[in-house]
Amino acid sequence: MSRAFTAVLARDLRLAARRRVEALLPLAFFGVAASLFPLGVGPEPQTLRIIAPGVLWVCALLSTMLSVTQLYAGDHADGSLEQMLLSGEAGLLIALAKALAHWLVTGLPLVLVAPLFGLMFDMSAAGIAMLTLTLLLGTPILSLLAGLGAALTLGLRSSAVLLILLVLPLCIPALIFGAGGVVAVESGLSARGHLSLLGALLIFTALLAPPATAAALSIATE
Repeated sequence: MSRAFTAVLARDLRLAARRRVEALLPLAFFGVAASLFPLGVGPEPQTLRIIAPGVLWVCALLSTMLSVTQLYAGDHADGSLEQMLLSGEAGLLIALAKALAHWLVTGLPLVLVAPLFGLMFDMSAAGIAMLTLTLLLGTPILSLLAGLGAALTLGLRSSAVLLILLVLPLCIPALIFGAGGVVAVESGLSARGHLSLLGALLIFTALLAPPATAAALSIATE
């Protein structure tokens, strides 16, 4: 079972390496979208510090949605998804491997570049550290939920629109707790409660989203 997980993960990472433009698109969108806000609201440092947590988290959420429509669509179109499921490999392992690969390609780069945009928004060192930590906890939630949405809409018409309608409401708690933790630190308050809720949400999503994704994949390929 661990070999199957590793094989699916390595396969998705190799495919992402071959499609570098598609893999870098979410990161490019994050950079462009975050950079436009200071131009729109003005260069006032106090204003930028106030809007930074929400802006960066919303940009991260939208960046994640850009690449998720193809998470299972390509494998479903060429029949490889059915072959993986028919080979006896657990759908749960496939869902976990796909979500991890998506996070490594999309979520982890966002975490790594977040401090640069924190500096651009004139955030404090503590605020930047909290932003990075909340994204580190929150972006896996986005990838897991995005995988579930991609599996539920697999093979449907207008799947991209349905995917957004399904996933975005589920991601709102992560957005609230993640941005709220950064706001608390910037205000001189403790962010322990926000981090605890975000961690609990990550555990809850990691336990429930992969089995639901596996069930949705089985239904979509029947």
